[in-house]
Amino acid sequence: MKTLSDYRVLTLGVALGSALCVSPAQANLQLMSEVDARAAEQFQAASFNQWLGEFRRYAASQGISEATLSQAVDGLRYRERVIELDRYQPEFVRPIWEYLDSAVSDARVRNGREKLAEHRQTAAQMEQRFGVPAEVIVAIWGIESNYGSNFGDFSTLEALATLAYDGRRRDFARGELLAALRIIDEGDISADQMKGSWAGAMGHTQFIPSSFEAYAVDGDGNGRRDIWGSIPDVMASTANYLAKANWRAGEPWGREVTLPGGFDYAQTERRSTREWASQGVRAVSGELPQFDSAAIIVPAGAQGPAFLVGPNFRSILRYNNATSYALAVGTLSDAIAGRDGVQNAWPRSEAPLTRDDVRTLQQRLNARGYAVGTPDGIMGPNTQSGLRAFQRDQGLTPDGFATQSLLERLR
Repeated sequence: MKTLSDYRVLTLGVALGSALCVSPAQANLQLMSEVDARAAEQFQAASFNQWLGEFRRYAASQGISEATLSQAVDGLRYRERVIELDRYQPEFVRPIWEYLDSAVSDARVRNGREKLAEHRQTAAQMEQRFGVPAEVIVAIWGIESNYGSNFGDFSTLEALATLAYDGRRRDFARGELLAALRIIDEGDISADQMKGSWAGAMGHTQFIPSSFEAYAVDGDGNGRRDIWGSIPDVMASTANYLAKANWRAGEPWGREVTLPGGFDYAQTERRSTREWASQGVRAVSGELPQFDSAAIIVPAGAQGPAFLVGPNFRSILRYNNATSYALAVGTLSDAIAGRDGVQNAWPRSEAPLTRDDVRTLQQRLNARGYAVGTPDGIMGPNTQSGLRAFQRDQGLTPDGFATQSLLERLR
């Protein structure tokens, strides 16, 4: 039995079909599809608003003031774009040299030197206070937001609320949303000024709210911690983060090195510089830095550059736990300070693997008894360990670097 609304849709469909020179049936399908989409949007909004009401009551029970709840929670919108970005996975696994080409570009080095010159006194004060070199502070600023030119214009509250309602890590986002409300409640920033990335990272150096609570510092002495508008606060907070991550004053992050013939790439233990030197490890230029605990990394395998990395490299990893990120911060800071960049060539002729390629690699390794865990398309430490074991058994250099030729051999 058709309702009056159904007949209105059919009548409108006939008129729309005449106007667009398509059949009434086609027009009705198009119109009904649009009606369904609007209905889905209305349902989503209603469901999100119900969730938001429940979260509001929870936040109040956790001590968030009514004034902050009214300012910051009431009227928050569900952002479909946040979910699209949260679920997006690039087809190709980006080679590290492409990442570094962008992260440590000539323009970024040049702009970093200009920013350091512009804020040299502030950077020097933070270096003195926290023991973190000025060029490292500036390098993180450059990589996180291109020196403040791109730290995102998403409402942090709407982004986190959307992720807490519908994202992949809902409990994590819910905790970050509550932390964001505490920050507003304490008067550091207003709700409308709390801007950042779709993932909830905020300000010039992209702190998530819980990191802000733990590490943000009032660098300009005005009683507020403002990583959106105060460069002294940005620099103090970044340096404090690294200092709390056990940064060692006076030590470099690492050094590019050459490895001896027959080097055992399966070594994953940290050793002192003296022990690495006894194996024939040498600095590409100058002397090896004296570390009591250092690792050798070859992020592009035996055919690419090698690096001796010490405790401060691990401190950078605490900021963002990706080797490519820590290497970008280290090499950008060197370039800003006028030190040499990476000298040895990257294996740019190697074709990148897709995520499906990596899943296939993981499946084949599992099938051959090299247990690497659930195939997820991500080259994590378990996959690299299994790949090294396979390479060793095949009489290949066990560097753990996945290539198309290795994938073909596994097939």
